[in-house]
Amino acid sequence: MSSGSPAATPPMTPEEAVRRVAQAREFLVHEVHKVIIGQEQMIEEMLICVFARGHCLTIGVPGLAKTLAVSTLAQALHVRFSRIQFTPDLMPSDITGTEIIDQDPTTGKRSFRFVKGPVFANIVLADEINRTPPKTQAALLQAMQEYEVTSAGNTYKLDLPFFVMATQNPIEQEGTYPLPEAQLDRFMLSINVGYPTRAEEREIVMATTQVARKEIQPVLQGRDILWIQQLVRQVPASQHMVDYAVDLARATRPKEPPSPDFVKNWLAWGAGPRAAQYLILGAKARAILHGRFAVTAEDIRTMAFPVLRHRIFTNFNADAEGIDVDQIIEKLLETIPEPTYGEAVPARGRGARVSAPVPEMPVAGPPEVPGNPLAASPSPRVSPTPPPARIRREG
Repeated sequence: MSSGSPAATPPMTPEEAVRRVAQAREFLVHEVHKVIIGQEQMIEEMLICVFARGHCLTIGVPGLAKTLAVSTLAQALHVRFSRIQFTPDLMPSDITGTEIIDQDPTTGKRSFRFVKGPVFANIVLADEINRTPPKTQAALLQAMQEYEVTSAGNTYKLDLPFFVMATQNPIEQEGTYPLPEAQLDRFMLSINVGYPTRAEEREIVMATTQVARKEIQPVLQGRDILWIQQLVRQVPASQHMVDYAVDLARATRPKEPPSPDFVKNWLAWGAGPRAAQYLILGAKARAILHGRFAVTAEDIRTMAFPVLRHRIFTNFNADAEGIDVDQIIEKLLETIPEPTYGEAVPARGRGARVSAPVPEMPVAGPPEVPGNPLAASPSPRVSPTPPPARIRREG
């Protein structure tokens, strides 16, 4: 080898890969919080959705920064962003694109040319998605599932990474079209956005009524997101954890024998197989974002609410008693025990603690000017090393 040849990059260890992803999360949260005050749970669930290669539906009353959070996250991820304002007169071609007639100025020959619509971006914000008719809502189905668009018999691939982040207002029902169950199931997470605390609301008022504006620094690139998505799928989930996710999903089906009596009394329809898939994927993403090497039951319990709340449907009995889906999910977590191959483990609710938590890796705090945490030192922009073949559980 000649003296001028660059040295080969050593393979990245699982510990280093997990540390870099956890650090990337810290930097992203730091950048988003320059604009978004509070809403930690919403931001974390959005990041989980991005790194698990899913789509999310954000539901909240007006003024809770749902749209601003998505656009700010797109700036921090340094990817192409497009916003579609869904209205009653929006057509499918307004989303996917349309063919126009082009005329050659020299020969006068006419031909069709496809003009790509706003869906050809990395992050697509579907604002107030329930304000457009079902035929227009369905224009997103192929893009969300197959990452491609078909128009006039031709299929066009979408650039990866690709996410649909939709918003919905739960108050106004006039002039809206509820999303069909088939489209709801395509969304990995349903994120409920609540009101800020008094201290957060005071800070919001002070920050938005002055001239100063904070600039968002890009933390990751598209190739970094694809690398993390691949790494998330390599996080190990034991058969024990998979069984727990499957048991939770199957317990929501009122016509299945294992379902509890309150499910049969309060639910008209339960979650399908995608629920268990997304419980495990979301748990893997949450584990690695917090610097851990494997999925725990606490990860699955935390992900149960955003994964299940739009996949189970209450009946008249629940509505008459004032029972909502979050209360049913909470009761499920208290009822369904965690499977075990040894000593029996009792069921836990959302706030329960694991007796022996997996220790988290230390993560450095956000710097004054965040760089790319996935880039190798000293160069600020080095393409991330491909993920290791497999992360092994330590111990």
